[in-house]
Amino acid sequence: MQSKSEPFDRPSHSVTAIPAAQLSRFNASRLPGLDDEPQYSESQYSEPVYSEPLAKGRLEAAKRSYATRRIALSDGAILLTDGVTPQSGDLVLARIEYLGHHRRLESPEGRRSTLYIGDEVLLCYGARYASDQFEALVPDDLAACHMVAAGGIASQCVNRHGATKTPTRIQPIGLVADATGQRLNLKRYALPAALPTCAPLSHKPYCMAVVGTSMNAGKTTTIAGLVKGMSRNGFTVAVGKVTGTGAGGDRWAYVDAGASEVLDFTDFGFASTYKVPRETLKALLPAMVKRLAQKQPDVIVLELADGLYFSETSELVESGVFTDHVDDVVVAASDAMGADAGVRWLADRSITPVALAGRMTSSPLAVREAAKAVPIPIVPLDDLVHGSWQSPNLQHFIRLSA
Repeated sequence: MQSKSEPFDRPSHSVTAIPAAQLSRFNASRLPGLDDEPQYSESQYSEPVYSEPLAKGRLEAAKRSYATRRIALSDGAILLTDGVTPQSGDLVLARIEYLGHHRRLESPEGRRSTLYIGDEVLLCYGARYASDQFEALVPDDLAACHMVAAGGIASQCVNRHGATKTPTRIQPIGLVADATGQRLNLKRYALPAALPTCAPLSHKPYCMAVVGTSMNAGKTTTIAGLVKGMSRNGFTVAVGKVTGTGAGGDRWAYVDAGASEVLDFTDFGFASTYKVPRETLKALLPAMVKRLAQKQPDVIVLELADGLYFSETSELVESGVFTDHVDDVVVAASDAMGADAGVRWLADRSITPVALAGRMTSSPLAVREAAKAVPIPIVPLDDLVHGSWQSPNLQHFIRLSA
């Protein structure tokens, strides 16, 4: 693990002190797009905030990450360089100091650009929970910290997997703000939950959720297979990634499989959903379903991050919001015992999955083991991709909605 970060040195050139009373910050207890308009509260800063002007073209010249893609860089006018506490979703201009686990940065277009020491990058602050990589939290200041996700998340690593390299270290240069000193935060650019010009829905799309027994259990591959197979069978399929850490790999996988629309939590103002309050997540899921439903797909597929034992996922699945909006559940599992445990966990909450899928289905022996323990269909990827399997509830649901 990296040693404690060195203190941040205030820039010695052309800094301006902005009185705290002139600044406002987002009220993180509300969701713009889910709670109408963005809400602001007066800053509680007691110290002045130091800023410097942004040179023309500096932001455009920096390597921009996927997580920042909704932010309008043209709004940036100054850098807040000291006296500020980062918040999740804040846009930060940073410099690469040390190359560790992440040596490439995913762009808004999906390209992975090679990083070099000294590069200036645009990231968003956010927490991360990834059992195979890092646990990281938003720091309290602009001291050196880490890039903990290829999608562009700035955070302070507090735990890492033993097989994972130390995280890439960054030195924040400053929070990007507009000419009034208001920081640029993802929440400012969030989608509204519904398109005001859309007519009332004529039908509710069938909604399936894919959950996993762990990180890397095969959720993304399973969803891509479902999208491809259902599209081949004539259905229009939209996908929403409800929880996770900002990165574009899943989005591009679903687009490539033929999804009619793909949204994730970053579209609703979150760089990451780790440490987001439970009630906020419970508002995010129906908002995403509502937004996807307004283009009237036949099917909506939702992805929930990590495994069922991850508190963020378990609390959401256990909520009435989940059962109110989700018609079927597919479990992606990495092995037979995990599959059995996942199905039992859901059964204890009165949820019966319609199928098992995921990495486990690559192994005929693991499938044989799971089949002895789990009385639900086990569907290999080829069957999903070719559309030879589909939920028995889907056709019934479509007939009722017709």
